[in-house]
Amino acid sequence: MPEPRVLTFREALREAMVEEMERDPSIFLMGEEVGHYNGAYKVSEGMLARFGEKRVIDTPIAETGFAGVGIGAAMVGLRPIIEFMTWNFSLVAADQLINNAAKLRYMSNGQFTLPIVFRGPGGAAHALAAQHSQALESLYAHVPGLKVVMPSTPADAKGLLKAAIRDDNPVVFIESEVMYALKGDVPAGEHVVPLGVADVKRPGRDVTLVAWSKMVHTALKAADVLTGEGIEAEVVDLRTLRPLDERAVLASVARTHRCVVVQEGWPFAGVAAELIALVAREGFDDLDAPPERVTNLDVPMPYARNLENVVLPSPERVVATVRRVLGLTEAPRRPAVAGRGR
Repeated sequence: MPEPRVLTFREALREAMVEEMERDPSIFLMGEEVGHYNGAYKVSEGMLARFGEKRVIDTPIAETGFAGVGIGAAMVGLRPIIEFMTWNFSLVAADQLINNAAKLRYMSNGQFTLPIVFRGPGGAAHALAAQHSQALESLYAHVPGLKVVMPSTPADAKGLLKAAIRDDNPVVFIESEVMYALKGDVPAGEHVVPLGVADVKRPGRDVTLVAWSKMVHTALKAADVLTGEGIEAEVVDLRTLRPLDERAVLASVARTHRCVVVQEGWPFAGVAAELIALVAREGFDDLDAPPERVTNLDVPMPYARNLENVVLPSPERVVATVRRVLGLTEAPRRPAVAGRGR
């Protein structure tokens, strides 16, 4: 096993791309500001000088166009990495991802493969307001044919991105916008984390906290607080939403008998709802309390930082939900969700 080094999240992503591009000349990077500007978040810093303009390609602000170019390139044997400056901008290219990338292998009966990675930052950052603070993984996880990957640590960022680049299917790879400077141990060299395998980031006996991406860190902070109250929370990092490691979630619930899902994103029709359906259906006999979820409030993201903090899941909200699941506090009256009858 290679010795780990401390890298930032962005350095781990860059190392994954560089190693894969050196290994396979069919891989190229394309997107807004990836080349001469060294990346909007400096993830691709130095890659243009290393690989040249044929393999690190700056594009206009035209997501539909360069997403489509990438899909066509993948169909004829190349392995594109398409960077969106933010996943909020992927909505402009939703037709390319959902109707083309996700379906062409199926509709061609396997005559085409689609080895393409769409990557970039997603979720709320700090005071970027409603149009630039959306967690869109539930939208893309809803679509058969797309794999959805969301790492929470630099080591997982490197290992999962290498696995995504090698996959022959389209992969939606969403990086938290506020984690690029996060530091952690990362193995050097050949470090690949298989898609579809969750990871227990912290063992526990009293409740399972299921999370992904930056919500893993929210769950871990909540677990620290709960430890002071004599409650040991197990934190399960999904890492991949599609394919979903159902067995890991159910195995954890079988150990703890309680489940709380922590999701950045709106509550209605979210990944958290799917996970709760899974646990209620397949793990019902193991449950000592109904599963719960902690999500964004059901509103567009405010611009003001204090209001943004209210909307996003917090360790305090997770702790309060765990206490309720353990029967230590009474359940409050549930807030209304937009679109639901009263």
